[in-house]
Amino acid sequence: MKCVDLFSGCGGLSLGFEKAGIDVVAAIDHWDKSVDIYNKNFSHACYLHDLTDEEGAIAIIKKYRPDMIAGGPPCQDFSSAGKRDESLGRADLTYHFANIVCAYKPKWFVMENVERIKKSHILMDVIKQYAKQGYGLTAVILSAEYCNVPQARKRFFLIGGLGKDNNILNSIFEKNLNKSPMTIRDYLGNSLGLDYYYRHPRNYSRRGIFSIDEPSPTVRGVNRPLPPGYKKHPGDPSHVPLTDIRPLSTIERSYLQTFPKTFKFEGTKTSLEQMIGNAVPVNLAEFVAKGILEYCSHGEIENTKQHSLFSSIDALIMPHKRLQRTL
Repeated sequence: MKCVDLFSGCGGLSLGFEKAGIDVVAAIDHWDKSVDIYNKNFSHACYLHDLTDEEGAIAIIKKYRPDMIAGGPPCQDFSSAGKRDESLGRADLTYHFANIVCAYKPKWFVMENVERIKKSHILMDVIKQYAKQGYGLTAVILSAEYCNVPQARKRFFLIGGLGKDNNILNSIFEKNLNKSPMTIRDYLGNSLGLDYYYRHPRNYSRRGIFSIDEPSPTVRGVNRPLPPGYKKHPGDPSHVPLTDIRPLSTIERSYLQTFPKTFKFEGTKTSLEQMIGNAVPVNLAEFVAKGILEYCSHGEIENTKQHSLFSSIDALIMPHKRLQRTL
């Protein structure tokens, strides 16, 4: 199966799809710094192109005749951090992604975003758009720590199969989830040379010191040092002296996003932190791609529940909170 990755960033989704066995043949992004990093790590081309120019993007895509279009339209306007203002313009890129998919009509598409998008009218708009074009949709929120990622990061995926039924992938995803969350030590062993580290909280009502014997909190696009005079939060380990605590380095944070140590990151610390924080965890992308390929090889698992496309977007919580269905 051939795939083109839109809004590719530095390539987390592409790399995960390639690991699963999907042939990623091209990528497109509008940030020159991430395009440079992408092109240092992949043999196929990443094009620097503004995806609001839908006709230009479709022209690039048609050259490669992919079976799948995948991508993560920028999600800042849906994020739990910041103003969450959908009028800022970035959320419109979700519409541009949908317009490109519906114009080209690949057999499959995968759209990735933050969990909060399920509260947006934009999601319902594009769901209706995809359904009118004949796509059966699976919408799911996956917790990355159950998908071979040492990080407590929830991400929303909307996956469309042309001419397919709704929710054909949910039972496959549920079957393939790990039974327990992956910790940093599970994934990296003792290679970091520490047991505790600092991760700057959004506010000081939250703890800032974490153990490698738990999944990391969500890797964000900022990474700050332990501030002078930091006062421990009640949730911080009391027995660990602050003199032994440091933040993870930029490259160490890329490992939490499951980029391999061989992946080439070059550029300023600020741009790399943003790139890494915005990336799709490689192993999470691999998990999703393997589920799609498993369906293509074997079909869906029996007893998959079919839910109405146009009912509430509010998540239906599974008995085990590792997976949430949203259709």
